[in-house]
Parts: sequence; C-alpha cells; structure tokens
Amino acid sequence: MTVLHDATELTVTEAAQRGVARLVADAEQGADLVVTRRHQPIAAVVSMRRLNELEEAAADLRDLALVLVRAATDTGRRTSLDEVLSAFGHTRESLAMLPDEDE
Repeated sequence: MTVLHDATELTVTEAAQRGVARLVADAEQGADLVVTRRHQPIAAVVSMRRLNELEEAAADLRDLALVLVRAATDTGRRTSLDEVLSAFGHTRESLAMLPDEDE
C-alpha cells in the first residue's frame, strides 16, 4: 500500500472486535486503517482530513496528466471559433439569431 503510508492492517474479525467507535477514534487521531479478508485489502478507514488530501492529490494527478498529454501532442496549430462553428454548420450570425433558452 503506497497511498496509505504506515497503514495498520486489521482483519475483518479484528475490526469487528475493535468496534466502529474505536476505528473512528483511531482515524481521528491520524491512523490509516486497512481492513483485510484472507490477506486481501477490502476497506480503509481514514480521517476526513486524510480523505481530502487523497482527493486533492488525485485531482492534481489528473491535471498533471492533462498537461503532459497536451505538451506531448501539441502541434502548435490553433482552431478558431469560426472554424469550430463552421464544423457544426453555424456562423456567429446564425448563433446570434437563435432564441435564448430563458425566453
């Protein structure tokens, strides 16, 4: 487990013996807990602070992946708004004539 550093592994039986209140208290104190069945991880108990950190890291990794793909595939060619509109059979004028959805 590389995402949850120094996680404490517990079997389902051990987790049940500790009880939900103790598992929550341990997570609140900063412990990352991994519950296993037959030596396979099946669940994790982490604090909300830790969960937020993991979600932020995942978002950062998605952003980084997009930047890397863009850098690797960018040819320098830019597509104008008029080219895009034309590809969809519109012009700036035809869009201006469309009724607003609010009306």
